[in-house]
Amino acid sequence: MSAFSLEKRDDGIAILTMDVPGESMNTLKADFGDEISAILDDIENDADIKGVVVASGKKDSFVAGADVSMLAACQSSEDAEALSVAGQQIFDRIEAMSKTFVAAIHGPALGGGLELALACNYRICSDSSKTQLGLPEVQLGLLPGSGGTQRLPVLIGVQQAMKMMLTGAPARAKQAKKYGIVDDMVPQTILMDVAIKYAATPKSKHEANKSMADKMLENTSLGRKIMFRKAREATLAKTKGNYPAPMYIIDSIEAGLDNPKKGYATEARLFGKLVMTKESKQLREIFFATTEMKKENGVEGVSPKPIKKAGVLGGGLMGGGIAFVTATKAKVPVRIKDINENGIAGALKYSYDILNAKVKKRFMRASEMQQQLAMITGCLDYSGYKNNDIVVEAVFEDLGLKQDMVAQIEEHCGKDVIFASNTSSIPIADIAAKAARPENVVGLHYFSPVDKMPLAEVIPHASTSDQVISSTVEFAKRQGKTPIVVKDGAGFYVNRILAPYMSEAGYLAMEGQPVDAIDKALVKFGFPVGAFKLLDEVGIDVGTKIIPILKGQFGERFSAPDAFDKLLENDRKGKKNQAGFYDYKGKNNGKEVDESVYELLGISPVTKYTDATVVERCVLLMLNEAARCLEEGVIRNARDGDIGAIFGIGFPPFLGGPFRYMDELGLAHLVGRLEHYSASYSDKYTPADILVRMNKNQETFYK
Repeated sequence: MSAFSLEKRDDGIAILTMDVPGESMNTLKADFGDEISAILDDIENDADIKGVVVASGKKDSFVAGADVSMLAACQSSEDAEALSVAGQQIFDRIEAMSKTFVAAIHGPALGGGLELALACNYRICSDSSKTQLGLPEVQLGLLPGSGGTQRLPVLIGVQQAMKMMLTGAPARAKQAKKYGIVDDMVPQTILMDVAIKYAATPKSKHEANKSMADKMLENTSLGRKIMFRKAREATLAKTKGNYPAPMYIIDSIEAGLDNPKKGYATEARLFGKLVMTKESKQLREIFFATTEMKKENGVEGVSPKPIKKAGVLGGGLMGGGIAFVTATKAKVPVRIKDINENGIAGALKYSYDILNAKVKKRFMRASEMQQQLAMITGCLDYSGYKNNDIVVEAVFEDLGLKQDMVAQIEEHCGKDVIFASNTSSIPIADIAAKAARPENVVGLHYFSPVDKMPLAEVIPHASTSDQVISSTVEFAKRQGKTPIVVKDGAGFYVNRILAPYMSEAGYLAMEGQPVDAIDKALVKFGFPVGAFKLLDEVGIDVGTKIIPILKGQFGERFSAPDAFDKLLENDRKGKKNQAGFYDYKGKNNGKEVDESVYELLGISPVTKYTDATVVERCVLLMLNEAARCLEEGVIRNARDGDIGAIFGIGFPPFLGGPFRYMDELGLAHLVGRLEHYSASYSDKYTPADILVRMNKNQETFYK
C-alpha cells in the first residue's frame, strides 16, 4: 500500500496526500524516494496541473519528521551524507517546479516535515494548538539535512532561524505566522480551501521580514562576522563543547549565505559526520527508549482504569505543580485540599502565573487560560472528594502525617480511589502500613519544578495491585511525564544514586576544593548545574533530610559531612531563603559563592584536585549505586535506569545515561578505578558485585 496518493481536480489543482500505512504519524523514509520521484514526474508531465497542495491523510499531524531508525543502517558518514543529498534533491525538485506547491499544515510539521513545507512555494497552517513547526534535529545530535539550514534563514532571517535550529524548539501557529514561516494561518475547517486558492496563484519570491538592525547584521560582511562569532561564543558557553551539532548548524548556515551550492554541500557533509558521532547515537537511543516507554503499561497485560477526577493534598510548590500538569496536560479536573486558604491561593497562583505568561507571549488565548484554570478548584475540607479516582499527596515529609492522610482519604473517598504519595524518601510500605486498603497505595514521585521536569517515579510496595500500578503509570503519562516503575525502598532510584554523588562533592569541599571549582568541573562534564548549585535550588534542608533515611537502610556509604549540619543551624536553606552556598543577595543572584560559607564550615579553600579527579570521585559513586539498583531490582532494566537519571537529575544526555556510559567506559576500566579509590581512599568505592561479575564474564548492560 502506497504512502502517497495524487488526486487531480477539474480546476487544475492536484492534492498530493501523504498517509503512511499503519502509523499514527507520517514520517519520511529513505525508501520513499522512487515513489515521490514518480509522482513528481506525473505532476511535471501533466499540462492540466497548475498547482499542487501537499497535505496529510493523518487526523492531527502533517509530517512529524524523518524516520530516525533508518540512520542505524548507515555504516559510514558517506552513507549518511548520501541520505541527506537524496532528501535535498527531492526537495530541490519541488522548489524548482514551474507549478505552485502549497503545504497545508495541520498538526506537527517537524524536521523533515518542515523541510518539505519549506521547499513549497507557500505554507498555510491551521490555527490549532496541535499545529507546531520546527527543526528539532539538534536534540538528536543532528542538523536539518534536507535543506533546512539553507531555506529557513532565507525565509525568516538568519538570527530567528538559527535560534530555532540551535534550541530545536518548535513555533506554534501564531509564532510561525509572525516569524514568516507560514504565509497564512486559518481555522482548520477552511485550511484546504485556502491552500487550494494559493495553489491557483503564480509562484512568487518571499522576502524575509527583517528589522533595520537585523539587516545591518545579516546583509553586511562585518555584521555577519560579528553575528556568527557571537553565536559560536554563546553556543560554546552553553554546550561546553560536549555537543558537536550546534556548531555544525552554525557552519552550515554561514556557508550558504554567500554560496548556496556550498551551503547545501556543507549541510550534507556535516549531517553525515554527525550521524556517526557517539553523541548522536546516544541521543537517538534516548529517543527510541522514551518512544518505547510511551507504549508500555505499568504492568504488562493489565489495563489502566480511567482517571476522570483527581485530588491533590497540600498546596505548596509541589502540590501546585501537580495540580497544573493534571489540569493542563492530563485535562483532568483537580481539587486541591489544604489546611489554610493561603496554601490553596498559592497553588492556584502557580498555574495562573505559568498560563498568564503564555497569554502575554500570545502562545494561548485568554479564554483558553480561563478554561484551564476552571479545571482547578480548592477546599479546606473534603467536599468534592467523594468521586475522585486518584488523590496525590504532597504534604510534608512526615510519616505520621502521611499515614493520617491515607486514613482520611479512605474515609472520604470511594473504595477504589488510588492514594499516590509524592514522598521523595519515605518507603511506600511504611505509608501504607496502617491502610485499610493497602493495595490502593502507591508512590508517585515528581521532581521540582513539576511543570518542567519530565520524570516521574511510580513506586509500588509489595501489596500494591497491578491495576493501580498501570493506572498510575497511565496518569503520569497523561500529565506529560515519562514514568519509570521502581521498587520501594529508601530514596527509590533517582535520589538513591544522587545522594552519594552529592555527598562526595561535600567531602571534596571539606578537603578544601573550592565550591565553584567543584561545580564548574561537573558542569563541564555535562551536568546542567553543579552539586552545590543543585543543593541550593532543591533546598539544603530538603536535600540533607534524605541522608539519615538512606544511611539507616544502606549503612555508612551514604554518610555525608557532619559539618553540613552547621549550615542548617545557620538557617542556610539555599535559594529559597537567599542563604546557601551561593550569594543570592542583590545583583549577584547566585553567580558567586558566598565566601562566608567557608568560615562557617571551618575550611580554607585551595584548588587541590584536577577537574578529572573531582568528576571521577563524584560520578563513580553514582555509577556504582546505579549498578546496585539494577542488581537489587530497584529498576526493571538498564534502559529505565538511564532514562531516570537523564530526566530526573540531568545526567549528561550525550553520554546516554549511567548504564550506557558504563558500557562506553568499559567495565574493566570502571572496576579498576573503583578498586583504586577503594584501596587508596574509602571502602565506599568497593565495586558492586554485579560490576565485578559482569567484568569477569566480559558482559555489558546493552548487547
